[in-house]
Amino acid sequence: MYDLIGDIHGHADELVRLLGRLGYETDQGSYRHRDRKIIFLGDFIDRGPQIHRVLEIVRPMVEAGHALAVMGNHELNALAYHTEDPDLPNQYLRPRTPKNEHQHQATLDQLTSHDLRSYLDWFRTLPMWLDLDGLRVVHACWDEQAIAQIAKVNNKHARITDEFLHSACRKGQPLFDSVEVVLKGKEGKLPEGMSFTDPYGHVRTEIRTRWYLPPNGHTYRTYAFQSDECACDLRLDALVVATAIPYPADAKPVFVGHYWLAAPQPGVLAKNVACVDYSVAKGGFLCAYRWNGEQKLSNENFVW
Repeated sequence: MYDLIGDIHGHADELVRLLGRLGYETDQGSYRHRDRKIIFLGDFIDRGPQIHRVLEIVRPMVEAGHALAVMGNHELNALAYHTEDPDLPNQYLRPRTPKNEHQHQATLDQLTSHDLRSYLDWFRTLPMWLDLDGLRVVHACWDEQAIAQIAKVNNKHARITDEFLHSACRKGQPLFDSVEVVLKGKEGKLPEGMSFTDPYGHVRTEIRTRWYLPPNGHTYRTYAFQSDECACDLRLDALVVATAIPYPADAKPVFVGHYWLAAPQPGVLAKNVACVDYSVAKGGFLCAYRWNGEQKLSNENFVW
């Protein structure tokens, strides 16, 4: 059975406390459980104060077989930030703009150049999703079309190459849209002239959608993953409705992170969909879901 842990973002003390609460103990330099495994949902780096320590906990668990892990958008961003763009000399696949540098600065400050190279190399081995017996795991969105498109080029167990990164991280390249969906979620464009400002002060003209729900009858506010961010009560545009692919109600449970949820306590999003990111890096808490094989998820199985 599995315990699924959401975005850690360099908060090692909280990770150690959560592992202890879940019954994991250190053994030969790695945390382990007698009969369970962790599944980490990515976003180990950036923002937090203990990034190196988080990686020192997570990587040995994965390499020892005590845990599984999928890639988060911050791991992909880091790879792109440090990979030169073959089309633009002296430029990188993730442009080194002030915004991107600020987002990655805590990782740059806390890892030596040797450790950074080592962990970037490890990030290349992380799959973008797991489709296991009884459950599925992905950082942001389970979308069959996007996953199939990525799988055509890169089997989930294959190492991420520079060529893959170029296709995944440059707009207009074959894998860009699919990787954006899987690691960052689906978006719906707001009506012309409408926008909102996110918590970081960025003006947004698209909402992150509740991709797991049928869109019919929703407004932009009710279909936004963070409904308090978007004040647009207009009905969804026909294109947003037409391109939605709701997660089937009879499909295996799927677990995601990524969405910076905020609530007094966690809860399932649908009977077979759960998010385990409750904003530890923004004053929230580190969260896990203790999965015991159930196909109908329960609020009682969250631990934080």
